[in-house]
Amino acid sequence: MSLPAALPRPAALIFDLDGTLVDTAPDLARATNELRQHHGLPLLDYDVIRAEVSHGGSALVMLALGFALEHPQHAEERTRLLAFYANDVAAESVLFPGYDVLIAACERASLPWGIVTNKPRQFAAPLIEALQLTPGCLLCADDLPVKKPHPEPLWEAARRLNAEATECWYLGDHDHDMQAARAAGMLAVAVRYGYVRIGDDVDAWPADVWFDTSEEVVNAALRAAGLH
Repeated sequence: MSLPAALPRPAALIFDLDGTLVDTAPDLARATNELRQHHGLPLLDYDVIRAEVSHGGSALVMLALGFALEHPQHAEERTRLLAFYANDVAAESVLFPGYDVLIAACERASLPWGIVTNKPRQFAAPLIEALQLTPGCLLCADDLPVKKPHPEPLWEAARRLNAEATECWYLGDHDHDMQAARAAGMLAVAVRYGYVRIGDDVDAWPADVWFDTSEEVVNAALRAAGLH
């Protein structure tokens, strides 16, 4: 955990989805290994797949089959992978520890919270529904002409939450999340527990603050918001 002297009181908390708010890796790993099985290949270790999850379906196809983006079968296999995933997006996906407490506290105190993700809506919306989450806004990869690291999705989230962007926190587990947060003028909160590739230097991301665990995030947010 790396903290500045004091964290500003958030006008709203905005989360990345996969690897930040929700642990979706088990279901994405299942789909990735189903793609491997479809091609008669042995299963990959869970930890190997987990490190690629935040990089999207194309990265998982490259991991599973070695098909680069320009491979003639890449798009077809990506569609197959996503079909496997869509069969059950929430079989094993759960909130990271403590976020149920934070969300409940936010809702009791009328502190707005939302989600900005590069996950397509056809997967994100059923996941949110299955987990019985009710964010004040959900912005997905296909909702706007641009996506993270562009700041516009974060600005739009702030507008929908009736909050000043410069008074919001944005939490994420990817360099693109921190780039978007910085560009949007939000507090850039990096989480190290997410889906980080081996060799990625999380400390080099343009974040304002870093947390090692979701429990640390929850405690810091509750204190900063005066909800502890």
